[in-house]
Amino acid sequence: MRASTVGDSGRQQRADDGAPGVVGRHPAVRSGPWLLQGHDGRLIAFALVDQAVLRWTEARPGGPVWLGPDVLPAKGLTHLTVVQGRNRYAHLLGRRARGGDERPLSVDLVYAIQYQAGRPMSEWRPVGNPHAKRERTALMGAPTAAVSTTGILHAFVPTAEGRVALRREDAKGTWEAWRDLQVAAALDTPAATALTTGQVELAAPAPTGVLTWYQPQPGAAFERGPDLGVVPLPGSMTGVETSPGRVTRYLTDLQRGGIVAVRAGEWPIPLGGDPGDGQHAALATTLDGYPCTVLAHRDAAGRIVLGVCVAEDERNGVWWTDTGTSCLSDPVLAHDGDGRVVVLALAPDGSLTLARQEDGPGLTLSDWTHI
Repeated sequence: MRASTVGDSGRQQRADDGAPGVVGRHPAVRSGPWLLQGHDGRLIAFALVDQAVLRWTEARPGGPVWLGPDVLPAKGLTHLTVVQGRNRYAHLLGRRARGGDERPLSVDLVYAIQYQAGRPMSEWRPVGNPHAKRERTALMGAPTAAVSTTGILHAFVPTAEGRVALRREDAKGTWEAWRDLQVAAALDTPAATALTTGQVELAAPAPTGVLTWYQPQPGAAFERGPDLGVVPLPGSMTGVETSPGRVTRYLTDLQRGGIVAVRAGEWPIPLGGDPGDGQHAALATTLDGYPCTVLAHRDAAGRIVLGVCVAEDERNGVWWTDTGTSCLSDPVLAHDGDGRVVVLALAPDGSLTLARQEDGPGLTLSDWTHI
């Protein structure tokens, strides 16, 4: 893939052109990866390195050949989140820090978008900061995001006061003003989930449980939902739509150490396990004709562990499998262009490693390969 210009401050280039953050053929990844399926069925992987975002793209749907990495310069980016809407656009939202040393540190959000798989990404555009005073901006946390079925990008950040702030971009690219979600006990970046029914739901860890928000209808203002009675390890929570309009959240129980599934209006369901300190991944899929949930996490020993259960039936058992494969980052899950489950993670040598679902009953993975 040839390098191409995406703007005065965002030249996209190949990693072997001397791009920042790349050591030999393996990136020195700071966070990620993220794995999405593009408009043409090809998978796209992103990772944040020092001063840049790297992107790999399948040469054709289903692999096994990958192109890249291509580079989107990202000076000052400390955190990144990558999300996708129904139109398959990739939305990149980053926390950018500038200044320091002799200058006051200033932090804001920046945003870039990729419309089609393999095509150049846009240059970064500023999104701002919910704090009015410059000296408070450095206390803004890492962002999370979700895209509704109508194409509205929702950007959420924890603030210096333990609040959660929201800014939305509509389908035409117009950003609304920041909104305060009226809470003062959030401990970390919340977890956002876009539903097929058009709403977006949000959950944030708090000292005594999980804070939740919901939209009564698509596009409506967020309202506080019921608190969930389990204290999550900050950064561990993820949410997935397990039936139309219904979210199941998976997290590490800070008090007991194991994995928990929890839904609004229900008691938390212990799932056991020995997870590490990272985030769980969850994917809704169909196995042997049944709607199922696939889970993945990095355990306390640094290995990738997968779990499978019938959707919303965790009480009858989750089938856990230790893959025996070590990783440096939280694994992620996606469907490829052939509908197969794909697991992706950062290998101990710094490369990206993945395995795909093989033909046959249940969920059997192929051998692990490196991008």
